[in-house]
Amino acid sequence: MENGWGVSLAAHLQTEFRAYESWFQLASSVADLHTTFFVFFPVWFYLHRRVAIKLVWVAVVGDWLNLVLKWVLFGERPYWWVHETKFYGPDPSPSLQQFHITCETGPGSPSGHAMGSAGVWYVMVTAVLLLFSILQIGLWALFAAVELIVCMSRVFMAAHFPHQVVVGVASGIAVAEVFSRVQWIYSASLRRYFNVTLFLLSFAVGFYVLLKALGVDLLWTLEKAQRWCVHPEWVHMDTTPFASLLRNMGTLFGLGLGLHSPLYTENKKSSSAPFRTGCIVASLVSLRCLDSLTFSPESQGLFYLLSFCKSAAVPLISTNSCCVLSAQISVQNR
Repeated sequence: MENGWGVSLAAHLQTEFRAYESWFQLASSVADLHTTFFVFFPVWFYLHRRVAIKLVWVAVVGDWLNLVLKWVLFGERPYWWVHETKFYGPDPSPSLQQFHITCETGPGSPSGHAMGSAGVWYVMVTAVLLLFSILQIGLWALFAAVELIVCMSRVFMAAHFPHQVVVGVASGIAVAEVFSRVQWIYSASLRRYFNVTLFLLSFAVGFYVLLKALGVDLLWTLEKAQRWCVHPEWVHMDTTPFASLLRNMGTLFGLGLGLHSPLYTENKKSSSAPFRTGCIVASLVSLRCLDSLTFSPESQGLFYLLSFCKSAAVPLISTNSCCVLSAQISVQNR
């Protein structure tokens, strides 16, 4: 059984690679889409805007697809499956260590971290290859190494089975490859951003409501996470399916707002290297301040609304963070 083999591999990794625990945790953290939105996007936006725009579309649509696939595939997670399965019969089940990032609350298949990192890194690697084709072997080797480490980290954390991370990587590459052939995203109007955001949100919510009406509980994993997580405080609301959905929809809509704001039009007029460097630094500092904002999960509706607004502010700040620099330059040139 693939789940039994997956638990054995997770136990083996936790035993043989225990010294690399901090590195695996770092790999999982970097593979989270939070890094894409708060770090990769603002940097790429002032290096190559089309790549930055594609990053957001691949990340958001890929994570939306990941949510839908999770609801369809009903994948277990190792950290709770090992306690509930009858696979081992009268023999004791393997002991799996848990970590503060283990207890995610959604279904396990496919892995969102593997899928997101595969799509995002595929976009970045292919973008660099267009400029420096001589680096092809090295960049693809880097891509493979990054994905291998991310996949190992997710199995090591007992958050995913091996087949779930493999499906995640394949799905992420597929989404990125599809968007490499989509051109309208670079000239999409604000209305189209609004319509796409509304469609993706409505489809996911409608799918959930429809299956719930048919007696299928798509949030069946919440109870398992709360029951089997060794530390209740490790179960966070921001790992729930709807929290992820609202964050992604906010990010996509915020990108549309940012690209169609008057300040963005002014920022495009300056393209010198020092100006772009200043924009990147200003974006990263501003987003660091924004990231320090946290919300209480006591009211779910308010939590989701504030998460949407915070996520929308990320690309909005990144695309318009240079307005102060532009104003200073204008004053100096007078």
